[in-house]
Amino acid sequence: MKLFLKGTKCSTPKCPIEKRSFPPGQHGQSRVRLSDYGIQLREKQKVKRMYGLLERQFKRYFGVAQKAKGVTGQMLIEMLERRLDNVLYRMGFSTSRHEGREVVRHRAVTINGRLVDIPSYLVKVGDVIQIAAHRNGQAARVRDNLERTKDRVRPSWIHVEADDLKGTILRMPQKDDVGLPIQEQLIVELYSK
Repeated sequence: MKLFLKGTKCSTPKCPIEKRSFPPGQHGQSRVRLSDYGIQLREKQKVKRMYGLLERQFKRYFGVAQKAKGVTGQMLIEMLERRLDNVLYRMGFSTSRHEGREVVRHRAVTINGRLVDIPSYLVKVGDVIQIAAHRNGQAARVRDNLERTKDRVRPSWIHVEADDLKGTILRMPQKDDVGLPIQEQLIVELYSK
């Protein structure tokens, strides 16, 4: 399954999944039946890898989602989608979540006029996210990324003004806005053991 970790490379024929869709090594092509635990663990690892989180961070997000009102799995996905590095990726300001994290760490992002350099910052409804034009060439990089990602579908919960390098959060993200096959129920089952 393509996770688009390498930015736009997965949209080209050079995608590693297209070239070789089996694990490396001598026994990579043999069939292995996974247990229920293995399936749940693989789903959790996939989501962790997609959003670029470590185990402790992911477990903390799960704990907060479990205490929040609503369905735990959907709250978890909502919190992961609201991370600032992911929002930049969804807006098209970066080609991957990793690059979004880098743009934030280089102090090139303002939220409601205040500089934010924490990639895990959770955005709220009404937040205005803008790229600071005077920050060491980041605006040119973001404009280039917008040109590269112009064909990518923008989520309906974000309004993007590409000319001003600005975006506004219109509403909280839903599970349907993710666009990737995430089975959050398997993650909830794994952590509830």
